[in-house]
Amino acid sequence: MSPLPPSLDLDALRSYVLGLECGSFALAAQRLCRSTSAVSAQLKKLEQQCGTDLVMKQGRHLVPTASGERLLGYAKRLLALNDEAVLALKGELLQGEIRLGVQEDFGESLLPAVLGPLCRQHPALRMTTRIDRNGALVQGIREGTLDMALAWQPQGEREGLPLIEVVQLAWIAHPEWDLAPLLARGEPLPLVLFDAPCLMRARAIRALDDAGIPWRIAFTSQSLGGIWAAVQAGLGITVRSPIGMPASLATLGGVLPSPGTLGVVLLAASHETDEARCQLQRLLTDAVHHASAGHRG
Repeated sequence: MSPLPPSLDLDALRSYVLGLECGSFALAAQRLCRSTSAVSAQLKKLEQQCGTDLVMKQGRHLVPTASGERLLGYAKRLLALNDEAVLALKGELLQGEIRLGVQEDFGESLLPAVLGPLCRQHPALRMTTRIDRNGALVQGIREGTLDMALAWQPQGEREGLPLIEVVQLAWIAHPEWDLAPLLARGEPLPLVLFDAPCLMRARAIRALDDAGIPWRIAFTSQSLGGIWAAVQAGLGITVRSPIGMPASLATLGGVLPSPGTLGVVLLAASHETDEARCQLQRLLTDAVHHASAGHRG
């Protein structure tokens, strides 16, 4: 009989996955309430079980090898199934329905990491998710068509809202887009913005007006995808959060006046809470904190 393959250590797999997701095994150790040396020992144990190197150094960071990338997908599935089994045996599988709204800046960058694991671990939980602009999300909460909404802090509402993060806004352009000649000639800066009313549009225009820099609207869109496409095409610059910014674009650090910061809030249609909503709130809050910390670093 051929020998049985080794059983992978689930705790080691959890440390491995979290380390890659956080971009730092030291940060993963903090999240797991373990020492960095303990997490390093788990990683070595996992490499021994797999019989290959799983990570390699790239600059100051550790990134997965080709084998490590293959393991990552299996590891996430194993951990999800393990967590689902534990919750099922404890009778703690979440049920019910949540109608969630998410601002466009967070949709593509945060939702997969939050909703995927949550829905896999709790198959009886019905999630209805809508990605939309800020005004539509606030309206959905007020009208009761949404239960929760991850949104930018509405203008003029500073108190009574659950502020979960303050995000630095940035001027964003194509990496090869040259701002200097326009500024030198005093030509109006071409802006790529949403139609009014829009928080980011107001911030961009106010920052330029306060600095006495001329501007013109070069492109408007009803969708964030249209904004990114126009900036990628070199039609102009925009103001957004770096969270969710396509990797093909870049921020214009220190060249133009700062558009300031904007709060991220988690709106709720009512004060009623249950375990499903509490867990979703924790996951969304953690995801925003992690994304914001990554851009600050």
